Amino acid sequence: MALLEILVLGAGWTGEFLIPLLQARKLAFEATTRDGHTIAGADTIAWAFNPDDKEQKDISKLPLAKNVVIVFPLKGVGQSKLLIESYSKVHGVSPSDVHFIQLGSTGIWDLPRDKLSDPAWPWVTRHSPFNTSNDRAIAEDELLTYGGCVLNLSGLWGGKRDPKNWVSRGTVGGTKEAVESKKSLHLIHGEDVARAIVAVTSNWGAATRDGKGRWMLTDGFVYDWWSLFAGWADLTGETSSGDNVDRSPSQQAQWVYELMQEQGVRALPRSMETLGRCYDTREFWSTFQLAPLKARA
Repeated sequence: MALLEILVLGAGWTGEFLIPLLQARKLAFEATTRDGHTIAGADTIAWAFNPDDKEQKDISKLPLAKNVVIVFPLKGVGQSKLLIESYSKVHGVSPSDVHFIQLGSTGIWDLPRDKLSDPAWPWVTRHSPFNTSNDRAIAEDELLTYGGCVLNLSGLWGGKRDPKNWVSRGTVGGTKEAVESKKSLHLIHGEDVARAIVAVTSNWGAATRDGKGRWMLTDGFVYDWWSLFAGWADLTGETSSGDNVDRSPSQQAQWVYELMQEQGVRALPRSMETLGRCYDTREFWSTFQLAPLKARA
């Protein structure tokens, strides 16, 4: 019998949303961080995965749980195997007795159109071809051979993560050429990541049905970067400059309108075909009978 319902490995930002939900649902859990700091009022276990330690001496610190959520990325051949088998061995259980859930990235579907060879283009689903040589995808495939589940997440936002700050800090759209190259963006809020994790643990049969435990997760929107740049025209720094009535729109917004004129784009958002690589994640939400709480960043 598992002592805990859920063990969260590498809680971090995700833990800020997942731990309060676990507390609200009264689910027995523990979580780890590198230094054992407190998250959402909950103490955490100081622990970090060291893939170079083949003995995994510190894994005995981890309590036995029915579901183990791996937040940090596992990469390449062998890391998933090492973690799963070491954890199972120290607790004297079979790997199949524990439900391992890896949080991944939708970036594994970042393939050129000619490599996707999908008649549904520009729509991409969890069943579409992905980059099997991607280090994270390799580790995820290895985890799936143990009957695990992978939640491939799109752009994470919520709390201190605000997409507007990616623009104001110059992370994206720093030049007109950079703005021109930006097409589709997909997002998922931390609260919905937490809800998705709990849903998977509550319906493991659906999560791993037919041996296909890899799921793609977005909030159901395909965002046009140009629309976002234009919609955030009033943004300077990390806050709106609404007190200045004689203000100018952001540089990114000005570039968008120049590009619209140059490329004959009559209005925003641009078409799905223009944006390309649009993720269709309806299957997850319908399978687990959920709808996103947080959309339209």
